[in-house]
Amino acid sequence: MGQPGDSEGGRGYPRRARLTRPAQFQRVFRGAQRYGDRYFTILAKPNDETLARLGLAVSKKVSGRAVVRNRIKRLVRESFRHHLAAIPSRDFVVIAKPPAAKASNRELTQALERQWQRIQASPAQRCER
Repeated sequence: MGQPGDSEGGRGYPRRARLTRPAQFQRVFRGAQRYGDRYFTILAKPNDETLARLGLAVSKKVSGRAVVRNRIKRLVRESFRHHLAAIPSRDFVVIAKPPAAKASNRELTQALERQWQRIQASPAQRCER
């Protein structure tokens, strides 16, 4: 068994696939392409990395209960992890909307699946810093 965060069979969610610093989030918020539906808004901006990176924004406005917010974050991370190899090299910030709190896991997973497919099919903007 490896270290936490190691990828088993290339299916992990390594730290380098995460947005961890406020400056990284701010870069995505400025001039990103937007994809949205009833449950999520996904902001995407090309990066200079070889891997797509994910940041999450699930506020108390979505749900006052941490357990609900954490469930949403787990589902988004798992969906991203499954699509990591196929998603273009961009930085993503997934912003949950309040209806996500009442949706089933299946509904959220299907909504994310549709969004990742839209993102894969769309051309990337030029990378600007």
